[in-house]
Amino acid sequence: MIVPSACNEANKGDIAKAVLMPGDPLRAKYVAEHYLENPVCFNTVRGMLGYTGTYKGKKISVMGHGMGVPSIGLYAYELYSFFDVDSIIRIGSAGGVGEDVKLRDVVIAMGASTNSNFAAQYEFPGYLCPTADYGLLRDAVDEANRIGAHPFVGQVMTADQFYNANSKAGEKYREFGIAAVEMETAGLYYTALKCHKKALAILTISDHIFTGEALSAEDRQNSFTEMMEIALETAWKSID
Repeated sequence: MIVPSACNEANKGDIAKAVLMPGDPLRAKYVAEHYLENPVCFNTVRGMLGYTGTYKGKKISVMGHGMGVPSIGLYAYELYSFFDVDSIIRIGSAGGVGEDVKLRDVVIAMGASTNSNFAAQYEFPGYLCPTADYGLLRDAVDEANRIGAHPFVGQVMTADQFYNANSKAGEKYREFGIAAVEMETAGLYYTALKCHKKALAILTISDHIFTGEALSAEDRQNSFTEMMEIALETAWKSID
């Protein structure tokens, strides 16, 4: 069946019920080639690579989502609405904010504050709170603890700016207990709420906005292993 999408050339049935989504499409390719059996590429449109394979006998997909709330909102909406995806797990990097958050730490986003105006389209009478699916969250925390990752579970900040002209923003984030700042999670959680589907973000701290520490490109690749494995096991458990 042909799906009415301008940015995904997959046919219905090509994509699994659970999808892992890194921002970088090349990381999607890496996950497919290193963790999935017999991966098949279902999308190359706009370079946003997507693959479906099997993991421990279950069909799982991985696809890039690009940068920023509008990008992940577009891809997530189509996956949920056009391709019958039930669960999306974002796997990405984030900048550390919290005092107890260190480089390479895994942060599991319970909720996502944001300065994005993305949710205005819903005309919700108040401030819609974007949160993770509890079942995915619980399974991810259990798996992270099982492998000794000791995750930080809490709030993240989804920002529309990568380079923020407000030099005091980080201090305000920390004041309210924000663990990390990134650019997509709120968009994913809003979209999942609207579509009545499941979503979770699992993030690796690649730099820290207070200490100035940052991982090299090679270190990022090696440090993301725990995050990927937690996400794969969580996705696997979500599939009946």
